[in-house]
Amino acid sequence: MLELTPAGATPTRTGPADYFTGNVRLDVITESRPPSQVFAARVTFDPGARTAWHTHPVGQILHVVSGCGLIALRGEAPRVIRPGDSIWIEPGVEHWHGAGPETGMCHIAIQDVLDGSGADWLDHVSDDDYLTPPA
Repeated sequence: MLELTPAGATPTRTGPADYFTGNVRLDVITESRPPSQVFAARVTFDPGARTAWHTHPVGQILHVVSGCGLIALRGEAPRVIRPGDSIWIEPGVEHWHGAGPETGMCHIAIQDVLDGSGADWLDHVSDDDYLTPPA
């Protein structure tokens, strides 16, 4: 069987305030559906927008599509990410990612879902952590 989802057929979701700071839009590419456990979405961050701290039970791949953003591991300075960059985050590693303070950013996020969850959400990223000069 082949399933084609036409462009525009799936409504854009707003990133929930419990998990994001600022204006974030999610365009789901695929939901996890057995036997596959893959979830993928195009995530667009307005300037200053970012995820909360979080981990992934099976890890995550990010691929930056446009703009200029930031990613950081807990206890480390943010790193700049740009179009074409691909990032692998290992399972259980606390991190956040999002746009730069003055630039938007869009990435594709891909992760496996384990026991119904693709992420474990933690506290929001403080402005001090977010505005730490990049490494």
